[in-house]
Amino acid sequence: MFKALILDSHNLCPKLMFSSIKSIELIKGQGEPGSIKQMNFTEASPLKYVRYRIDELDEQNFMCKYTFLEVDGLTDKLESIVYEVKFERYGFTGCVCKMTSEYRTKGDVEFKEEDIELGKDRAIGMYEVVEAYLLAHPHAYT
Repeated sequence: MFKALILDSHNLCPKLMFSSIKSIELIKGQGEPGSIKQMNFTEASPLKYVRYRIDELDEQNFMCKYTFLEVDGLTDKLESIVYEVKFERYGFTGCVCKMTSEYRTKGDVEFKEEDIELGKDRAIGMYEVVEAYLLAHPHAYT
């Protein structure tokens, strides 16, 4: 999961989620900490793009921390969103994904819990699509 979702997301996610993700471009760097990526969405999505920076990347411990710097349609309300994603081994071939997020708003702006849940549900949906792909193609990222 880590290789597919974190290290190769710019190649895999647009192929698997072509109805919502148009492309993921490397704006700066090659995917290492400090790199900036932009996820471009299709016309079917309520957002046009999200630009984010890779802050930490620990391939040995399957952890990635990244910051959404620009979220189309929310730049007046949102300074950034910081995500930390960690995959932990579970059983012989499985894993558990743990994700935390920190919303940094501008001024006195507050996000409703349902808006945060919607974002979390979208992330989980992406993970489930990749998981289904990996179950159908178990040697794709070994």
